[in-house]
Amino acid sequence: MTDDGLRRATYLDLARAVLVREYLVFVRYPANAVGGVVVALFFFGLLFYGGEMVAGQALTDSIEGIVVGYFLWTLAVGAYASTANDIQSEVGWGTLERHVVTPFGFGPVVLAKGAAALVRTFVTSTFILAVMLLATGTRLELPVLTVVVVAALGVVSVLGVGFAAGGVAVLYKRIGSWLNLLQFGLVLLVSAPAFDLPIARLLPLVQGSAMLQRAMLDGVRLWEFAPLDLALLVGVAAGYLALGYAVFGLATRRARRLGVLGDY
Repeated sequence: MTDDGLRRATYLDLARAVLVREYLVFVRYPANAVGGVVVALFFFGLLFYGGEMVAGQALTDSIEGIVVGYFLWTLAVGAYASTANDIQSEVGWGTLERHVVTPFGFGPVVLAKGAAALVRTFVTSTFILAVMLLATGTRLELPVLTVVVVAALGVVSVLGVGFAAGGVAVLYKRIGSWLNLLQFGLVLLVSAPAFDLPIARLLPLVQGSAMLQRAMLDGVRLWEFAPLDLALLVGVAAGYLALGYAVFGLATRRARRLGVLGDY
């Protein structure tokens, strides 16, 4: 409590506020929310039905892996784009400095907004997964705890990339073309386990993709993974999140020194 009897806001209040904000933006702009889901399903339809006409049985035999990979890709793109694009939008709207002057600081606010975006992305990607399973007649193992933990930790590493990209956006303002290019780079990361390159497991999303395939195709539970695999998944997630957050902090401090934090 402060001297005037008002309760000081806590980080729990911050988390609740950004979750409510994410929900309100989602329900008050339904055309945009539904449009994102429709676009994702449209591209999957092109991938599945177009590929089926070209590759035939070869695609049908691998459709389970494609569904899992596409599900993870929608999660990764949603988390990455929400973080990076949200920061760039704040720059364009001229509201960036409001976050800086909050009692929590700029970094924690952006981190909380990234976590809220991850929750929202899980909801939409789960719906997309359900439609893909119905459309293709595919059956997958869905151990909920394992899928949520593995997918979340895999996507957290991409969230770190989003923070780094957001920091660059604070400095250079308009970098939309680069942000879009990085989204397509996530396709390579999702499919990297197929090339069986051990060193690639140190890249964002790759270890999570490999483990999610095993969980949803083979029914491997969280406690059945090798301790080294789990340690690598957690280490990559924490490492890239910390690195991205550090880059974001350095970029915003430099923007302050240059006096361009509120410029556009």
